[in-house]
Amino acid sequence: MTIAKGDKVPSATFLKMGDEGPAAVPSSEIFDGQTVVLFALPGAFTGTCTTAHVPSFMRTADQFKAKGADRVVCVSVNDPFVMKAWDDATGASGAGIEFLADPESEFTKGVGMNFSAPPVGFVDRSQRYACIIKDGEVAAVGVDANPGECDLSAGEALLAQM
Repeated sequence: MTIAKGDKVPSATFLKMGDEGPAAVPSSEIFDGQTVVLFALPGAFTGTCTTAHVPSFMRTADQFKAKGADRVVCVSVNDPFVMKAWDDATGASGAGIEFLADPESEFTKGVGMNFSAPPVGFVDRSQRYACIIKDGEVAAVGVDANPGECDLSAGEALLAQM
């Protein structure tokens, strides 16, 4: 089953770099009682993810928050060290975006958005999508047809649904 409006998000554990190193972040801590703008993508430091997807949410993060979003979160099937380095390279946290690692693709598989492309080293990576989640329930979602597109999942497209 792929993520759809009205779905409840699955229980999963993300990882995030903290002061003491990688820290577990349960999905309940992210979603319960909050409005979350979540966007997910195939991989840190990859072309479209770095040049289009993250920048679209850097441009719109303040607008989402002005419309009631508590947090803007980027999820990728990478380790927390890579996600921290990518955050540092893009400056996304300065724009109000949290980067969370889904290293075992637990959340990604739970929402049915995993795919593999072994020739480029992608195994159980995330398809490109974005959604608005209110208290753990999907209120809006945009999914792009292939990993190189960033149209329906772009910050501006999702903002229009909020």
